[in-house]
Amino acid sequence: MDAPDLSTLSDEQYEELLTANINPKLRDTRAWELLTSPAHIDRSRELLNRIHQRTANSMRRKKAEREKFHQQCHARGAEGKAEWFTSLPEYEAWRRRAAYFHQTAQAALSELGKIQKSQNRSVTGQGNQQAREALRKLSIAVQRHQALHAKAGSMAGQEDYELWQLLDRLTVPCGPNQEPTTLRTMLDFYWTDVDVVSDGEEARQAAERAMRRAPAGRSAEFSGVPRARHVGSDKPLAG
Repeated sequence: MDAPDLSTLSDEQYEELLTANINPKLRDTRAWELLTSPAHIDRSRELLNRIHQRTANSMRRKKAEREKFHQQCHARGAEGKAEWFTSLPEYEAWRRRAAYFHQTAQAALSELGKIQKSQNRSVTGQGNQQAREALRKLSIAVQRHQALHAKAGSMAGQEDYELWQLLDRLTVPCGPNQEPTTLRTMLDFYWTDVDVVSDGEEARQAAERAMRRAPAGRSAEFSGVPRARHVGSDKPLAG
């Protein structure tokens, strides 16, 4: 049987399809997959709630009618009691069917709730993974920006230092215990490949570390008064 296009079904048709598939023993697997798919599960839960509530209301109304009928039969004496007992088998059969359907609908609602929670977790997990990957790419770009400055030996501005320091301030959860881990540590151990460090690379990294320690746009290692010697003078260097 071809799978129906659920978006074209009226509520009445949709409820009919739901009713035919709420019992796992009688369920059409393909139809149930469609009914519980992310595109349709909200409508399925809404209409199944409606079916479940309507069944409960029908059972309450029928019970009230039976109580009223019992009083009427009792008031008629022996003839009324005979009619009451005669009607019992039919009512009890209906009540059992209704109760079974009501319980089946309740179980299907619970199943739909679990499926939707799983779908929501999956969507959230994908969103978190995408955000983490975007943060990884951004962190690599910031690290490369810092490395280029260090390699060129150019003067960095305050905005550069503030950008680089974010790698040491911002954290992401990592490991089995989800410990907060800085972006720079993530770059050093998880997010970038590890290569053998050459002398030139070590010098570049030393320059980066000096830049990171600078509080206001200039490394403290290079602050102070420059030393100079007067031409033709034996005056010692200024301290």
